[in-house]
Amino acid sequence: MNSKELWQRYQEWLYFHEGLGVYLDISRMPFNEDLLTQLQPKFIKAFNDMAALESGAIANPDENRMVGHYWLRNPQLAPTYLKKEIEATLLQIDDFVRRVHHGIIHPPYEAKFTDIISIGIGGSALGPQFVSDAIGPDIPPLAIHFIDNTDPAGIDRILKRLKDRLKTTLVIVISKSGGTSETRNGLLEVKHAYTKLGLHFPDYAVALTMTGSKMDEQEQCDRWIAKFPMFDWVGGRTSELSPVGLLSAALIGIDIKAMLEGAKIMDEATRIPDLKNNPAALMALSWYAVGDGKGDKDMVILPYKDSLLLFSRYLQQLVMESLGKEFDLDGNTVHQGMTVYGNKGSTDQHAYVQQLREGVGNFFATFIEVLEDRTGPSIQIEPDATSGDFLFGCLQGTCEALYENHRASMTITLERVDARNIGALIALYERAVGLYATLININAYHQPGVEAGKKAATQFLALQQMIVKVLKETPQPLSLEALAERIETPDHVQTVYKIVRHMAANHRGFILQGDLHKPAEILVSYKTDANDWAH
Repeated sequence: MNSKELWQRYQEWLYFHEGLGVYLDISRMPFNEDLLTQLQPKFIKAFNDMAALESGAIANPDENRMVGHYWLRNPQLAPTYLKKEIEATLLQIDDFVRRVHHGIIHPPYEAKFTDIISIGIGGSALGPQFVSDAIGPDIPPLAIHFIDNTDPAGIDRILKRLKDRLKTTLVIVISKSGGTSETRNGLLEVKHAYTKLGLHFPDYAVALTMTGSKMDEQEQCDRWIAKFPMFDWVGGRTSELSPVGLLSAALIGIDIKAMLEGAKIMDEATRIPDLKNNPAALMALSWYAVGDGKGDKDMVILPYKDSLLLFSRYLQQLVMESLGKEFDLDGNTVHQGMTVYGNKGSTDQHAYVQQLREGVGNFFATFIEVLEDRTGPSIQIEPDATSGDFLFGCLQGTCEALYENHRASMTITLERVDARNIGALIALYERAVGLYATLININAYHQPGVEAGKKAATQFLALQQMIVKVLKETPQPLSLEALAERIETPDHVQTVYKIVRHMAANHRGFILQGDLHKPAEILVSYKTDANDWAH
């Protein structure tokens, strides 16, 4: 369409929330009146499903769970017995943070805590990381560090950077069930580091878990400094505005009440059962139109603000774990999903915008514009032009360049990046995902694929233990095939090979003999006096 037609379409479809100062422009997304008519019944169902969800309907039948993350920012909507727990937990967080900041809660022999190690994975890490990077103060009352993987070198990096400050570092361990291996491993590694320094770990530890979880029982978390609840009805990818994200955010000086308020206001806006006046519905419509209801296009997140760099990583879990499903609600094989990736502007213009404009057209872009350049005045880089003007020009230029080559995009505009708007942005995408899931007839609130991956990892580790046992009991070297036969997995020789190669590389007593270029000819043995790895 020509520029005049585009201007008319922009005005017709521009959404603006006056209270939040948030704009949404979907005028460059490919939808028409025929699609609106087709989707009208689906949107009616989506609005009804969302109302039922917030009323306490079972949304995760696999685990017989309600999905109530919306109650976190408006406890009045929650069932009475949960309302009291939500409000009590917020008061507990507020009191704990106040006492830490004032040194009432402090490490042994030290006046105050200086740092935080946050141990968690998935939603227990991505949300807190995004929020701390986006709106954490430049000089926080406590500096935060994240252990979000079971990578030994990554854990060592954090511990080495802290050095002597470990004795003034608060450790937050986040695990709903207590059985997530990555979080458990991080806990044990950090606990070991404290013990090596002669420090009593419970004097530094805070638990976020469910009462009676494996971690709660094994670590006796009631003896730690504090224990906060994780709610059964809040999934990891929607947990940032629960204690999972609020505790660490408050400790580093973020206004969590403002975050909750922003989310509450956006929730109210996205409950409106009117497509044009509901920004989440407009986003869901756009996603459906551009991907033909099948997720045919990737979602490229392009925030033109350094502080929003991690937003795409946060959205990867929220969007991809929610929408990536093999089966729909009727049991049909659909292989739904939407791939999310992103960088930041204008860095992306020197990285992959070349492909976005001229390469494979398998995506749509979401620009995130922030009107306020900085909190103070800016110098003029050129006459009547600041560095912020250049950033603004880069955004508009990239948006226009993509449109000229028939690449779809939408733009979310914020007045500034602050706690209120970050809360609103989180709530906007949570609701859009929920509405879109109904449009494509899938359950956004379970994740059978994730559970399958955990089960496979458990089986792999069990196989490793069997290999160790057999080799310890066998004095002569074994071929890989013979070893696979001994552990009754003759069809998994490659898996056996990869296990013994990894164990040998880490000095775990495994000896590999033969030509490493020819795995089939390798002999494996176990040398007991070589097993000097740490316990």
